[in-house]
Formats: sequence, C-alpha cells, structure tokens
Amino acid sequence: MAHEKLIEQIKQTKIVPVVVLNTLEETLPKMQALVNGGLPCAEITFRTACAADAIKLTVEKFPEMLVGAGTVINREQCEKAIAVGSKFIVSPGFSEEVADCCAEHNMLYLPGIVTPTEAMAAIAKGLTTLKFFPASNYGGLKTIKAICAAFPYLHIMPTGGINESNILEYLAYDKIIACGGSWMMSGTPEEIEAKTKAAVALVK
Repeated sequence: MAHEKLIEQIKQTKIVPVVVLNTLEETLPKMQALVNGGLPCAEITFRTACAADAIKLTVEKFPEMLVGAGTVINREQCEKAIAVGSKFIVSPGFSEEVADCCAEHNMLYLPGIVTPTEAMAAIAKGLTTLKFFPASNYGGLKTIKAICAAFPYLHIMPTGGINESNILEYLAYDKIIACGGSWMMSGTPEEIEAKTKAAVALVK
C-alpha cells in the first residue's frame, strides 16, 4: 500500500521540517538548503497565502523531495494541497472533512491529536498514524506513552517544542515514526543547511 511506503519514507528521515514560507521567493533557497543538508523532506504549512504555490514549485523543482502540506484545516485547503502535488496532509487537530477528502483521494493524512477522545475520532476514520501537537504543551513523551498504552496499534509523529536537545529522547520510543520540527529553518539558507546537517548527524 502506498501509505505504508510513505510512512516508511518518513520513518527513514526521522525528522520532518515544518516550513513556513512568507513569500514564494524564499521557497527554492530554503528547499535547496534542506536537500543540501541531507533532509529532502518538508511539511510546508498552509499558514501563508503562498503555501499552495510554494508546494507546487517545490514538487516541480525537487522531484526527489517528500513534500507534504501542513496546517490543513478544511476541505478547500486539502483539495488545493492535493492538486499541487502534496504527498501527505498534516493538520494541527483532527478534521473529519479533511479525513474524508484524503480518503477520497487515497492521500496519507496525519491529523493532530492530544487526547484519547481525539485519537478515537481519528481511529474511527481508519487512521492509526497520527501527529501529536503541540507536543511539549501537552505532556510530551509521557502523554504519548500513556495514549499508546491505551491504543497499542498507534504510531505517532510528535511536533511542537521538539529540537536538538530532546529529539533523541522522543525517537527512542518505538511508537514514534519521526518528529516534526522547525528549529533548523531559521536564518539564511547557509545557516539552514548547517543546522540541517547537524540535525541529520544527530538522529543518524
């Protein structure tokens, strides 16, 4: 199944950079920095007006990259993200309409959850690989372990408050497939490349 293959790819990268692009012009230098740094993966968030165009441009210029759309909160955004070539869809919370849209398009959906109730809503839609967000605000690894004890078939991608100081602790837990993070995305393209290289070396 295509989803299993994608999840395996995400597992291999161990880190999913969460990328906020304010202008289309910053897209290629930042994506090139991630690729040069050894992390050909990005969750480009729908927090800005240029998100769809940035995803389209990245997919065209970097076909080797695993590019997903983040902060997708409704069907309209989801349809747009899929149309421009996103390989997976991520939400900060669980959205039934986004889950339905992804199911219709056979698209991998990683909804955000922090409670057992939210996990159950996602499970009811057949989703068992979930984002845990914002991780540090909701008890981090301790909460993730408690939720996975209740639902042992879940796999989690925590995001929020994760950086080079705590990522190894998260990745050591076998239910965690990868961690989302934005700590490597600040600064110039050269700085992003250097931080990305350091992050890749750390998790490898």
